[in-house]
Amino acid sequence: MHAFAFRLVAFFLFGAIAIQTTPVSAAPESALTPSVKTTPAQEPAATQGVQPTAPASAATEPALTPPQDQAVIAATRKQLCTFGGKQPIPGVYIAIYMPGKAPYIRSVGLADMKTKAQFQTADRFRIGSNTKTFVVTVLLQLQDEHRLSLDDPISKFNIGIDVPNGNHITIKQLAEMRSGLFEAYNTKQFNALHFEPNMRISPQQMIRWAVAQKPLFPPGARWNYCNTNYLILGRIIEVVTHDTIGKQIRKRLTEPMGLNATVFPDTIAMPAPYAHGYDLGAKGNWEDVSETIAPSVTWAAGAMISTVPDMARWVKAYVSGTTNSAASQRDRLRCSPIAQNTKMGFGLGIGSSAGWYGYTGGLPGYHTAAYYLPSKDITLIAFVTAQREKPFPGAANCIARDISRIITPKNVMFADAPTVEPH
Repeated sequence: MHAFAFRLVAFFLFGAIAIQTTPVSAAPESALTPSVKTTPAQEPAATQGVQPTAPASAATEPALTPPQDQAVIAATRKQLCTFGGKQPIPGVYIAIYMPGKAPYIRSVGLADMKTKAQFQTADRFRIGSNTKTFVVTVLLQLQDEHRLSLDDPISKFNIGIDVPNGNHITIKQLAEMRSGLFEAYNTKQFNALHFEPNMRISPQQMIRWAVAQKPLFPPGARWNYCNTNYLILGRIIEVVTHDTIGKQIRKRLTEPMGLNATVFPDTIAMPAPYAHGYDLGAKGNWEDVSETIAPSVTWAAGAMISTVPDMARWVKAYVSGTTNSAASQRDRLRCSPIAQNTKMGFGLGIGSSAGWYGYTGGLPGYHTAAYYLPSKDITLIAFVTAQREKPFPGAANCIARDISRIITPKNVMFADAPTVEPH
């Protein structure tokens, strides 16, 4: 297998682990141009190459008006081009859920450039740092069970590594990205690794490399996105429960909620059916990188796989607080600004912007945004089949922002995003 370089991007509200890869297999030249569906003469030109939403029943009003639908398509295509290379990003799957209205499900582009397959609701995506929302929810349940406290110092738990100053770093500071710890994926030891799709590396090893570096600032002094925090949180969960983080997420969350397509994988293989993820190769063409990152590398920081329908249910559940106690939910939603001159905030594994709450995840081939607006009971999902973060705040977030501008003009997320990535 090919080796690939690994680089971390500290990404606005939420995490994106960006990896430049040499793909396992590249799509043929003929598959690299996005296909355009043949459309009837009466179909508006703006819908060419776009999968329509399922028709609403006679008794159910569509979530979006025809002009809104056309505006969403136009804005989405613009961002796919903006974040693309010689060709637009291969595709995006969008879902909007509004109370009393038919779900709006719209895809632009292809789920598989080789076979020309369209997106389908059962398609799996790698959700990257959206994994952190499951990790935090398990922690909050453990707090509700009085098995730990967010205010506990991490030195209380024997995670197999002695974290310097661990008696002054709390679980809460890890979850809020305010620990000051060094990024595990930026250490020289990590970047010297020869990465293989089926490689195995322990979270303890990655944590050990990170905590051997000088901290960036004293605990609690400021915000800095750092995946080391969630590697440690994963280990704390395992120590407290005497179980694996993957099994705890399954037993406590995905199985009880019926999120049957959502998994914490043990292998590199994507379960079928799945949307293929792409990255730009050396020649500037889109190449398949769906199965290049071993789950042991991202682990509790970003290994999970899910679908659009599952994530729509999940984001509403954890933002609404149906997964844990009211007291723990208040802790989760207590968001502080991530930088000066912005109201965008970060709480316990959750981001906030203009009334929306949720998270964004990024891994090679995938950029997944899942948000919920409690004041209007609206859920918005945008799953993109390429991880593209520049220009800031990235492809999935820019598509979500543009859609929010259309459907909730008084609640436009990321409108005051910093011009550079905050750290």
